[in-house]
Amino acid sequence: MADGTDGIEDLGGVRGLAGLDFASVTPEEFAQIVKGLSGKEIAELAQDTELRGRVLAEVFTRMERQFRPDTAGPLKALIRWKITGSGDNEEAVYETDIADGTCTVREGRSDADPRVTLILADAEFLKLVSGNASPVAMFMTRKVKIAGDVALAAGLTRYFDIPKA
Repeated sequence: MADGTDGIEDLGGVRGLAGLDFASVTPEEFAQIVKGLSGKEIAELAQDTELRGRVLAEVFTRMERQFRPDTAGPLKALIRWKITGSGDNEEAVYETDIADGTCTVREGRSDADPRVTLILADAEFLKLVSGNASPVAMFMTRKVKIAGDVALAAGLTRYFDIPKA
């Protein structure tokens, strides 16, 4: 998969994704995978509790590695992510804490007050973090809801190396 395309087309949608070793997939390959999924396939992924959990955990783990401390500078902010569930899946909550040139991610809701909370469905979340959607367009079309510091939310993408599909 060194060129970012080998094997991606052969994943077989969500079934192929279920058997994927996420640790071996580059951010660019992940972006290509998400780009190739239909809305129906993303909905199917969101219904598979185990697969959804694996995908969300991998995405948030990668946020720490793809954080750009040079761009964040002295920024201190707690960002809460609420990925709305559907069917039997409950809402997933993660927090990214940016401070002192680091980004720390944790699953679940802390007692701390976030500077900004982003609320979005599974499909929109995957499209956003894989570089397959414009954050501004998503906000304008209400596919992402923001509570708190809208300016911080608008600039979040510059603090992370987001792949382009």
